[in-house]
Amino acid sequence: MRATFSMSIARNVAIVGAATLASRVLGFVRDVAIAGLFGAGARADAFVVAFQFSNLVRRLLTEGALNSAFVPLYLRRRDEGGEKSAGAYAGKLIGTLTLVLLCVSALLALAMPLLMIGLAPGFGGHDPRMTLAVEMARLMLPYLVLAGPIAVLMGVLNANHRYSTAAAAAVMFNIVILIAIAVIVLMKWGDSDRSAWLVAIAVALAGLCQLVLVGITVLIGPEKATPLGVLPRNDAQRFVALAIPGLIASGVPQLTMIVAVMIASDWPGAVSWLYYANRLVELPLGIVGIAIGTVMTPALSHAARGKDRELGPRTIRHGIEMALGLAFPAAIALMLLAWPIVHILFERGAFTSTDSYATATMLGLLAIGLPGHVLVKALSPVFFAHEDTRTPMMAAGVGLIAAFFGSLAFMLAARPSGIALSIAASGWISAAMLWLLATRRGLLTIPVSAWRRLALIALSAAIMGAVVRLVAAQASLFAQGDGRLLQIALLTVVVGVGLLVYAACLWLFDIVRTSDLRTTFRPR
Repeated sequence: MRATFSMSIARNVAIVGAATLASRVLGFVRDVAIAGLFGAGARADAFVVAFQFSNLVRRLLTEGALNSAFVPLYLRRRDEGGEKSAGAYAGKLIGTLTLVLLCVSALLALAMPLLMIGLAPGFGGHDPRMTLAVEMARLMLPYLVLAGPIAVLMGVLNANHRYSTAAAAAVMFNIVILIAIAVIVLMKWGDSDRSAWLVAIAVALAGLCQLVLVGITVLIGPEKATPLGVLPRNDAQRFVALAIPGLIASGVPQLTMIVAVMIASDWPGAVSWLYYANRLVELPLGIVGIAIGTVMTPALSHAARGKDRELGPRTIRHGIEMALGLAFPAAIALMLLAWPIVHILFERGAFTSTDSYATATMLGLLAIGLPGHVLVKALSPVFFAHEDTRTPMMAAGVGLIAAFFGSLAFMLAARPSGIALSIAASGWISAAMLWLLATRRGLLTIPVSAWRRLALIALSAAIMGAVVRLVAAQASLFAQGDGRLLQIALLTVVVGVGLLVYAACLWLFDIVRTSDLRTTFRPR
């Protein structure tokens, strides 16, 4: 029973994680395609600035942040009034969000020139980039209106443990934009205003396709969410009171990076080193964090309303174990292989070996905080399930303050790499605060057997790290003179060996069993 329960969570995390990975990879392909289309000229600058807002909305609303407020309230309605009552609540929330976002979009369309000046002060005056950025941003605004209904429908599916369609919708966003770029290439429009407009329109079309996909899935499924009417004032106020802190907590990591970049800007090159290092850490953090957060909130919300008092603590323990089980090896690999990873990916042209070493240093320091940041994603749903979004927001705020003062202190000491260490520490500080509060409130209990499993997971990751370091040294992975293709092949081999060693250790320590894996990945 417990093994089946654990593997059910693992299966759902694997589904969301795989879709998030696919979305991130397609996002990278999208950026490469846009770079090939527009180069680094005026239209590329305009697109990057215009796309920032839509991309932020997408990450905050449709990548799981809205689950923190919606799922617990939806499940409460279903427990009290059945599926019909829950569907009516979801439908009215869709109507409310659509109406509000329509008004917000209209105001933003009018104020877009001022917003673009705020996002890109260098676009002022008669710079043609300003006009194009405003036009593209306005063409992308329909996505803002669609993002609310998309997020609610995804929440309905997640609340009912139906993750596949919601996960596929995240992938579809980048697929639609890539199709638009393919059309531009076939039409031979090249680097033109027409191409820029079509790419901007594709962002809105991507939202429409996402809405159709999740909407049809809900329509033909057992869940109901008919968008008729709007929420009464009390219900709307309750939702806003839960949603705003949850969205702020989800946005704090981006705000932390913005603050760190502002402080690092006093040191030549530090902003770029920090940016590139953070992009590498964001890949495992985004995949694991989004997957854990998306799956844990509905699971814990169900547990909080069930009669099985052990289900909630057991769910939390499985979530923590899974989060750290994925984060530990990723962090150790990034710390040990920081230089070859940065060297292979970035060192070319104006990016010198000095830049590689500086970026690799920041990458290694940022990786120290990866398990802490992932742990925040696993612990926040503990509070979300009990309709408490303020505590995760406060914990994220404390981490932000720690990152700010730590970064400032390191810059005053002329050690810019310390900014990365401050960001890493902020994740552990936020995680420790959530852990302490959850324990004090009786929401988190870790028995000796669970501590033993966590210790064995950490030991497995440490053994993996030792083997990876040894194999990397023997393979001369840290040598400067090898060709790039050979270095890529060697890095692939080293990473593969590390994964095999880690998996073998988990199996030998009886953390993961072969039968469990078959259950997890067996088609349903």
